[in-house]
Amino acid sequence: MSLIKSISGIRGTIGGAPGDGLTPIDIVKFTSAFVTFIRRTARRDRCRIVVGRDARVSGPMVRDIVVGTATGMGCDVIDLGLATTPTTEIAVTGEHADGGIIITASHNPIEWNALKLLNSRGEFLSAGDGQEVLRIAGAGDFDYADAMSLGRYTVDDSYNDKHVELVAGLPLVDADAIRAAGFRVAIDCVNSVGGIILPRLLRRLGVDTVGELYCEPTGVFGHTPEPLEKNLGGIMDFMAKGGYDLAFVVDPDVDRLVMICEDGKMFGEEYTLVSIADYVLSNTPGNVCSNLSSTRALRDVAERHGSHYYASAVGEVNVVARMKECGAVIGGEGNGGVIYPAAHYGRDALVGIALFLTMLAKRRITMTQLKDTYPQYYMVKDKIALTPADDLDAILDKVKRHYAGEALTDIDGVKVDFADKWVHVRRSNTEPIIRIYAEARTTAAAGQIVEEVKAVIRG
Repeated sequence: MSLIKSISGIRGTIGGAPGDGLTPIDIVKFTSAFVTFIRRTARRDRCRIVVGRDARVSGPMVRDIVVGTATGMGCDVIDLGLATTPTTEIAVTGEHADGGIIITASHNPIEWNALKLLNSRGEFLSAGDGQEVLRIAGAGDFDYADAMSLGRYTVDDSYNDKHVELVAGLPLVDADAIRAAGFRVAIDCVNSVGGIILPRLLRRLGVDTVGELYCEPTGVFGHTPEPLEKNLGGIMDFMAKGGYDLAFVVDPDVDRLVMICEDGKMFGEEYTLVSIADYVLSNTPGNVCSNLSSTRALRDVAERHGSHYYASAVGEVNVVARMKECGAVIGGEGNGGVIYPAAHYGRDALVGIALFLTMLAKRRITMTQLKDTYPQYYMVKDKIALTPADDLDAILDKVKRHYAGEALTDIDGVKVDFADKWVHVRRSNTEPIIRIYAEARTTAAAGQIVEEVKAVIRG
């Protein structure tokens, strides 16, 4: 069993002993700590939070415990029901709430669930605020309301439609152009909340032909939920048969967007952000930002538009902070995460879909033709399992020493930049592993540097 406490929230496998997995006792403890933190931040005892969840099978159980704990502390709760991560984020500000809890383990397998914690801006907690929540949880520094001071519980299932309308109303989204293009779109929603909201969005944008795979929100995922090529054989085969112009794939909480070309080949998860940044920068001057593990193609596209590229540590909260510092008009992460401040500061697959369809409609080219306009890099992603005995700092120091003659960045693990490639070694925010990402002009060259780093680590 696993329980991970990180900048991405409290994440763990369901069941087992308290402290080893995400058990009911752990859910109560961390919810209590979060509500205590929110009450102190808001400087009032009766705070208000929004709760949304993806469709995974443990969701109702976790939701019931979260709601009962929060109302038991005198906190009012607005339950969105089945809602994406970005939907929950916009609901926090829409309801003028003090914070939010998203019940989702994102791309993790079915046995996992998590509490993602939001502040009053609908953004993930900073590292400092997250540490304070963990401190409160560890100290048991919380108390509960008496019978006459319990919080109120209400249900509001309107935010899926509100989210769709927010996206459709963005200035750079042109539903008329999308409708005129007559796109035939396939979607793979991995049997989670994307199956509820993506068809609504596409209809709102004027897409009449929608092929649906894994769109019933049962929470029993139709394939491994992380939207990587090795997991997407079903939708790729579907597209290869012809009849559709493109396909969109989302993860269980719909904050990552991956696209499939008209011939059934991957557009490339790294190129989701690259293409959308290209469209945004062609209409809006400004800077761009992504994390250290994202493709160099984003920097290249930014330079084409006379913009400046900035890098951040991995993690949505880090990207958002850097975007605010550098005034980025578009940013995100290379895993298919698009952050468009004109909508809100959060990864949002719906925003990505609407902007991408508008661009494709206006340029009147196919997915394959569009991809050929971008610098082509190839990325290899690998990992090494961590054990409690592993000393991560010692591992990173070993990598630094080995590549001391190259350009190094250590704001998040170690990134080594070569003239024609790069490699990034860091601890995962969501799993007990070391991630090793590398990019080069060929897959072979990227794979070679990954194997070289693994040999350094194991040496």
